Amino acid sequence: MKIQYENVKLPECDCTNIPVQLTDETMKERLNKVLDRMNCENFDSLVIYADLEHGNNFEYLTGFLPRFEEALLILNTNGNHYMVLGNENLNKASKARIKATPIHCPYFSLPNQPMDVKKGIKDILSQCGFDKANKVGIVGWKNFTSNYEDNSQLFDVPYYIVDTIRDIFGYNIYNATRLFIGDNGARCTNNVNEIVHYEFGAALASDCILKAMNHLDVGVSEMELGDILNAYGQKNSVVTIAASGPRFIKANIYPTNNTVKLKDPISLSIGYKGGFSSRAGYAVHDSSELDESVQDYLGALVKPYFASVAVWLEKIHCGMPGGEVYDLVEATMPKAEYNWSLCPGHLTADEEWMSSNIYENSQELVQSGMLYQIDIIPSKAGYAGTSAESSVLLADENLRKQIEQEEPELWSRIQKRREYIIRELNIPLNDDVLPMCSTVAYLRPFLLNKDKAMKLQ
Repeated sequence: MKIQYENVKLPECDCTNIPVQLTDETMKERLNKVLDRMNCENFDSLVIYADLEHGNNFEYLTGFLPRFEEALLILNTNGNHYMVLGNENLNKASKARIKATPIHCPYFSLPNQPMDVKKGIKDILSQCGFDKANKVGIVGWKNFTSNYEDNSQLFDVPYYIVDTIRDIFGYNIYNATRLFIGDNGARCTNNVNEIVHYEFGAALASDCILKAMNHLDVGVSEMELGDILNAYGQKNSVVTIAASGPRFIKANIYPTNNTVKLKDPISLSIGYKGGFSSRAGYAVHDSSELDESVQDYLGALVKPYFASVAVWLEKIHCGMPGGEVYDLVEATMPKAEYNWSLCPGHLTADEEWMSSNIYENSQELVQSGMLYQIDIIPSKAGYAGTSAESSVLLADENLRKQIEQEEPELWSRIQKRREYIIRELNIPLNDDVLPMCSTVAYLRPFLLNKDKAMKLQ
């Protein structure tokens, strides 16, 4: 595979800038997917935990995250569902996308807010329709996959909640997060409405990263770049990164008034619901401006990385085991030499990293309707990083036809993006790969040179 660094036409910003809401039909479908999985595993009840940082399984069914507080959604197979909410989220129950009886639990509220309820937590949770429950699942946000622990008994939920549920049911409680994000989890695949809903965030992140790259110059501050990355007051799925030069000084992870200097390593990242975009490289025009020790940056790191992204996009397809995708990356860019350690690709949704079926020896299948981040992170001592992370959808022929028929404008954007990757970057995309934004595979290692980028010959 011969890789070139030469003039490449810039991708175009193509976010519609119009958020797409999830329909009532989609929300009902989501609930039924979860209930079906409960029934298959004989769960009588699910206790779904949320706080602002760990609430996406809760949000999947309710439509909102609990600001400030903790919350629980209790699903019962008899159809009577409950939402346990603190002082400042109790008013959200009537707005939620699921019909559930609200129960006030001031223990979930902020410190020193009124807590003059005359019931303990056990009394409050006992109101949630558990009477005939024999098997109860607790859903946090993490699907544990250790080979050394009983994963069903690891709970990433506050102790006082787990302890109370155990007091009610004894030890017949289990971690059930896998029903949402594990192998064949309810959230792992998306319908057309969900795809266009998430495409807004994926394309917005991509547009913001492209604008920041194009604005980047010597003398521009990290905060100025951060201001470009954050758009329209949308909630970020990760901390915004706009870093020039050495990072994490005095443990700081946010943009500062530090300015870009020639030769600085650069890192830019932004994420919204549905997608994340990241770029890394040097603030130079060409390799001659680099220190002599890293003037081989293109050959030493960038070209092997770009080759792995190209192979990923060419070879991945619906129905293949995730372990085969892992092996493709390992064969193209061996871990022992390039020091990547995470899964080379993962699922995304409301959060940036939902879960991954791409890991060593994985037999979990790549399925139609899965949204992926192409998250391959190589490193070599002494060199700046390199990154072209963006979002793609895997879609079989049936789903592609559905998108074309139901969302023709989305389909048109996807086809334009595919054309750019195939014709401009010369990457032979698999038919199943649908780019969710315009900058997929666009890699500009020398960030002051706006004209050149990586491409296959």
